[in-house]
Parts: sequence; C-alpha cells; structure tokens
Amino acid sequence: IANCRRDPESEPESVFPHEVGLFTDSYSEKSRFCFCGHVLNITQNFGSRLGVAAGVWDSALSLCNYFESHNVDFRGKKVIELGAGTGIVGILAALQGGDVTITDLPVALEQIKGNVQANVPAGGRAQVCALSWGIDQHVFPGDYDIVLGADIVYMEPTFPLLLGTLQHLCGHHGTIYLASKMREEHGTENFFQHLLPQHFQLELAQRDEDKNVNIYRARHREPRPVRHS
Repeated sequence: IANCRRDPESEPESVFPHEVGLFTDSYSEKSRFCFCGHVLNITQNFGSRLGVAAGVWDSALSLCNYFESHNVDFRGKKVIELGAGTGIVGILAALQGGDVTITDLPVALEQIKGNVQANVPAGGRAQVCALSWGIDQHVFPGDYDIVLGADIVYMEPTFPLLLGTLQHLCGHHGTIYLASKMREEHGTENFFQHLLPQHFQLELAQRDEDKNVNIYRARHREPRPVRHS
C-alpha cells in the first residue's frame, strides 16, 4: 500500500465533476493518497472562495513522498505546517506520531478541519489554527521541532513576512522542510538562493526535475563564537 499514490477510482471525478457542480461557482473533489502505509482521503473544495488553497499541489505530494522515502521521524516531535491548504502534509505528520498544528488563513480552516476529521483518529494530535504571517506568529510558541510548508513561496510581497514567521517558529535545534515549485516569474528561486540563506543554514534535500519541485531543509545558523582579545 505504501507504493500507491492516487486511487484510480478518484480520477473520473477529477476530470468530470459531479453534475451538480458543473454550472456552479465551486465543486468538491475527493481524492485518495497513500503514504507511509496510511490511506489519506482528501477533499478539495474548488472555487473562487478558496483559490489556491483548494487543491493538493505537486509540492505537497513531493514532500509526503520525501517523508516516506527518507523515513523522517515525527514521533514525539512538535510540528507546525504553514499555508496548509488541504492539510495533507500536516495530517501525514500527525499520523506518523507528530504533535501537529496545521495553519492557514481563516478562509481555509473549514476545509482543513474536515480533512483532519476524516483522516486523524480521535485522540490524534492535530489541531487547526489560523495564522497570518508577519501578523500573529508570536501567538504561537517559538520552539517547534519541525516546520513544514508546501508551495507557499510564490508571492514576493509575502517573503519578508514568511521569513519572520519561520525565524520565530523554528526552535533553536529545529528543522524546516519547504517544498516548492520553482517558478521564475514568482521570485521563488530568489527566495531560496538569496533571502532564506541570510537567516538559515540551507540545503537542497531533493530535486524532482519532472515536476520542477525542490525540497529544501533549513536550520538556524549556529552563532559565531565570540573571540576574546
């Protein structure tokens, strides 16, 4: 089961939405994914209200695949996901034993909560909260072991806000995993090549040429030792 990705039975629904949604502003699509031995049933509510937050993007699937292939250990770890959209990445982290906070703007929370309820057993450690970068990150603790983000680097005006949020949330010994479609027109490459390395020790963990998706791993830079004269 760990080798399957998308249930073929969900494909016709992807191409031909239910008739009730053909002539409306929005429609829902349910897809099934399998990672780390878990079957994830994810609902995506497409339409103008959610916009880019509605879908499961390639970067999210690449990050889930990376967790599976590299046996990333979430057990007992304090985890937060930014810009979660459907919540699939954070949900997988919770199913793998993490104590996870899944965040996005308020408009996306209903969709995330529905997917958490559908996939995380009662008693599972996954909470859903609103978080606006650069505005209310300080409401959250600054000691997360793992910070996650999939396809959240695509609007240049938000880059300083995202940087400040990452700096606050990531604990001193924490790790950030960011998966991103490398869109030249959105300044994504500039963020990872120039902005993020100013504040974090950054490495390219994985590159998917077919999908044009990079996965980066970042950690706080070690403070330079003080030289005594």
